[in-house]
Amino acid sequence: MRILYFDIDSLRADHLGCYGYHRATSPCIDRMAAQGVRFNGCHVSDAPCLPSRTALFSGRFGIHNGVVNHGGTAAEMFNEGAGRDFVSKLGQTNWMRCLHRAGLHTATISSFGERHSAWHWYAGFNEVHNNGWGGLENADEVEPLALDWVQRQPDDSDNWFLHVNLWDPHTPYNTPAEFGEPFANDPLPAWYTPEVLAKHRAGFGPHSACEALGFEADWPYAQPFPRQPHEIRSMEDARRMFDGYDTGVLYADQAIGRILAAVEKRGWLDDTWVIISSDHGENLGEFNIYGDHQTADTITSRVPLIIRPPKNFVGQRGRVDDSLIYQGDMAATMIELAGGTVPENWDAHSFTSQFKAAQPVNHRSELVLSQMAWSCQRSVRWADWLLMRSYHDGYHGFPPVMLFNVKADPHLQHDLAPANPAIADHGLALLDEWMTGMMATATHAEDPMRTVMLEGGPLHTRGALPAYLERLKATGRAVGAVHLALMHPRDAAGK
Repeated sequence: MRILYFDIDSLRADHLGCYGYHRATSPCIDRMAAQGVRFNGCHVSDAPCLPSRTALFSGRFGIHNGVVNHGGTAAEMFNEGAGRDFVSKLGQTNWMRCLHRAGLHTATISSFGERHSAWHWYAGFNEVHNNGWGGLENADEVEPLALDWVQRQPDDSDNWFLHVNLWDPHTPYNTPAEFGEPFANDPLPAWYTPEVLAKHRAGFGPHSACEALGFEADWPYAQPFPRQPHEIRSMEDARRMFDGYDTGVLYADQAIGRILAAVEKRGWLDDTWVIISSDHGENLGEFNIYGDHQTADTITSRVPLIIRPPKNFVGQRGRVDDSLIYQGDMAATMIELAGGTVPENWDAHSFTSQFKAAQPVNHRSELVLSQMAWSCQRSVRWADWLLMRSYHDGYHGFPPVMLFNVKADPHLQHDLAPANPAIADHGLALLDEWMTGMMATATHAEDPMRTVMLEGGPLHTRGALPAYLERLKATGRAVGAVHLALMHPRDAAGK
């Protein structure tokens, strides 16, 4: 069994052609979707980067594995303590170990582990290839490593898993200038209007329209990136953002096409599983967040998932599955398809039987989505609804509870919680039930979200509020400064 997994950082599902996007960002990915199964309801359990990939490769949600933040105690997996065996529980049960036990040689081409000091993430890989650029590399720097790996495999190499991590849609948008402007004549997404921009300009929060790269308008990088706006003053600035992101998607897509061509040249493509997904999506204006991933919602937490099986799998070409699933459910399924057994401690569940029968998964009625690196949120996604519970608003001014109809309002512009208390209460009850169940099966007594809060909140907001309040006052947004100071009196005082 051969598995080729393309992991495209910060890739939104709805910016791919096969998911209905109006721009031609993804011809190669679209071709794989036409030959396989496209999942419309796939979400990561924990966002963003470090929690997401830890959950996927460990098979356990952040509330169980301990990794929910980008720094502090909750950026490390729970210590197993006195009960740790010669080989740790992670070493025995992680995704790659399960595939290796099933007979697959496992390899990764990624700088992710070094970028986040995520040394636990390497568990189970037979080979690790890291170009050392920490996520600032383009596809043209990743592609040669993948091509070399494919070309070096023996002709009879028929049991392997190759993880190829591409970063191009991630900020800063840095597709090489010679690639041109492929979307210069394409309209912006219809939901993004001058009225939306004007509202955002009067608003606040890290990566908002007035400071699209953080809390300040100053350029934070050592070099210029012409495709990356640092402030969204006009619709033309917004075009630079959308074009920069979409150009990165297309640049990654073309690299995928060339890697697939190399696999095909070896005579392997017809019997290789091709999987395309991401670690999280990307806010591109939603919630007045530009070019980042700061919320537990259907913008940051929903990811594309395309599984193109070998040709001997019948009934799979062009199939669409609308079921709500966690990305980790895909990992559990691939373990079983490889002939392995999903560990008992996994939170992810296999959908092997449904996949083999070309039937919808339909094994989850709701999902709980978590974010602790930019805000502290847990959300519930069920039916047409998304309920968002904010424990720390990330200095965006979010109310504690928000409710959205994701079918009618996919860009989450209309909070329906005040007008629909019964639906909001149902979502809160689902969340409470989930948290009770998770803690009842946890190996540690402490919810890692509480650890994040006690240590000062999400890593990327710690200590930032006093200076940001001054910036808000200096830029004509004193009302926002007053609001945040009232919401966070200790943070505002620098305590």
